[in-house]
Amino acid sequence: MSRAVRSRLTGHEARQLRRATRHLGLWIGLCAAVIVVVLSALAVLVVVQGQHREATALLDQAIARADDVGDPPAGIWLVAQGKEGRAATPGLPAGLPDEAALRATATTGASTSGDYVAAGVEYRIQTSRRGENTVQAALDLSANHTERARLALALLLCGGFGLVLAAGAGIWLARRAVRPMANALASQRQFVADASHELRTPLTLLSTRVQLMRRHLSNADTRADLLAEADKVVTDTQHLTAILDDLLLAADQTAEPLEPFDLAELATQVTDAYRGSADAAGVSLTAHRPDTPIHVRGASTAMRRAVTALLDNAIRHAATSVVVTVTAVHHQALLDVDDDGPGIDPEVLPRMFDRFATARTPPSPTTGRRRYGLGLALVSDIAARHGGDVTADAAPDGGTRLRISLPLDRPG
Repeated sequence: MSRAVRSRLTGHEARQLRRATRHLGLWIGLCAAVIVVVLSALAVLVVVQGQHREATALLDQAIARADDVGDPPAGIWLVAQGKEGRAATPGLPAGLPDEAALRATATTGASTSGDYVAAGVEYRIQTSRRGENTVQAALDLSANHTERARLALALLLCGGFGLVLAAGAGIWLARRAVRPMANALASQRQFVADASHELRTPLTLLSTRVQLMRRHLSNADTRADLLAEADKVVTDTQHLTAILDDLLLAADQTAEPLEPFDLAELATQVTDAYRGSADAAGVSLTAHRPDTPIHVRGASTAMRRAVTALLDNAIRHAATSVVVTVTAVHHQALLDVDDDGPGIDPEVLPRMFDRFATARTPPSPTTGRRRYGLGLALVSDIAARHGGDVTADAAPDGGTRLRISLPLDRPG
């Protein structure tokens, strides 16, 4: 989960996602541990069975060639007992032979085999009848035990290293598995924040329109004045509906339609819609546009939101005037919003288009410089979706200039 995603989640949501990541990583690690233990046990079992088969084969071969007990294979001792007495391999270890096995085979004639401990050393014992003699072969299992110990140590070291790798892989896989959930939660929270912010401005416009209509009614103005204000209310409600549609489309980026529209005409319409709010704030609002259309390609409703956010920001911070200018320079369409308010706080400028970066920061008590919240982050997002960007700088006559740069639409 990236830092950008975490910043858009609440503390509780982030904790829940971290807990889910830990639990998922733990289960992956436990599954890997069980697999390692089972495979290691199977490996040891295969080795032990192989050693037993090899020991049995060696003992059977030694008994079959027991004509001379004095020269058995290395690691094996022979004892032959018959009517003429008992013969044994020179250097027979203390505690050998297994007298009980010799007596049992001599009495019944049945071969016996098993493990036998003599003087602290474990032996594999095979006792069989060979003619009139009873022959017992003993194989020292110390080498087998040493091999098993080395195998167990190797499995332990490799298994431990494998468990560490499995734990790391489990955490990595858990994070990848949880990331879509984190992105979904972050997108949901961003959508709610965007909707809350974007709906505030058109609702404020509607409130202003209604207050103006009430003032006209109180002043007994003409029917034409009331109809004009009513038409503006209808227009603003249509814009509000369009904003809602655009917010829903923003939740599904693949469904957003892109088509050419006149950026200059759109800026003029938004400026006209804001004149009432500007007059109420004591700010003059002016728009400059060329005589010819300036076409860009994108979602006109989304761009209307961006221009609305810039105008709302400019009017709130302007001292006396706001100027909107739309021009075309080379292959770029430029929309400038200039105000004569306080300049940009240098501390805010590097991150003024970051989401939530300064939304909770009040104006500087010493400089009175303006601060910015979610609105400019939304403008930056919209501009980026249209292949452009938004910048902030000082206006030529003082104050602040916010500029949206978009590529011009080229038919064909």
